[in-house]
Amino acid sequence: MFASDKSIDSLKQLFAEFKKYLSLQKEYTRLEVTEKLSVLLSMLIVVLLAVILGMMALFYLSFTFAYLLAPVVGGMGVSFSLVAAIYVLLGILLIACRKTLIINPMVRFLARLFMKNPDKPDTLL
Repeated sequence: MFASDKSIDSLKQLFAEFKKYLSLQKEYTRLEVTEKLSVLLSMLIVVLLAVILGMMALFYLSFTFAYLLAPVVGGMGVSFSLVAAIYVLLGILLIACRKTLIINPMVRFLARLFMKNPDKPDTLL
């Protein structure tokens, strides 16, 4: 059917090169996914540690503020209630502004991580 054995060899060589190309693409995809997941997990760990340490510091600062406020407002119960009210107001403010404070930065980070242009240098962290 073919004019010569040369064309059959060319097709075999083309098929072998295509197989090699697919194998290399698969390996590249694995490496890229591993890189992106490691950046994502490391950022998650950093944020988690920062939140834990921040909560610990906030806990002790809250007690300090309540004890300092007690002589001014007339008692420990009132000062602890004021501190609790401040936290409730901060929680309501956080819920009201969750899109600009939490959702948008997270979406921008994930979009930069997964949709980055290979021509541009990394500016993730």
